[in-house]
Amino acid sequence: MPHFLVDCSESIFILHSEEEIIEQVHSAAQSTELFNENDIKVRVNAYKKYSTGNKIEDFIHVFSHIMEGRSDEQKSNLSRKIVEGLVALFPAVPNIGANVVELEKANYFNRNML
Repeated sequence: MPHFLVDCSESIFILHSEEEIIEQVHSAAQSTELFNENDIKVRVNAYKKYSTGNKIEDFIHVFSHIMEGRSDEQKSNLSRKIVEGLVALFPAVPNIGANVVELEKANYFNRNML
């Protein structure tokens, strides 16, 4: 935990690789000092077919899944840092966004908790 799921148009890899995107999102998350670096997980899902507002324009959206307990200001700052980093990497991509989804501790479980 946390998990950062990057959805994007496949064609952006002409500009930068998946590894560079993963590195940028990881770096942005780490810069907030909200997470232990070794706990940050980033995955990329690229799409060949998609629609962005009834158009076909490149996009990147990061869904940040984090454990509950952070303030709205901290969550907003996390999204802002992710978007700023991706805009710096992809200034020509018109649709770049991020949001935070909180996971409830009461119903979260993983293998290490067995």
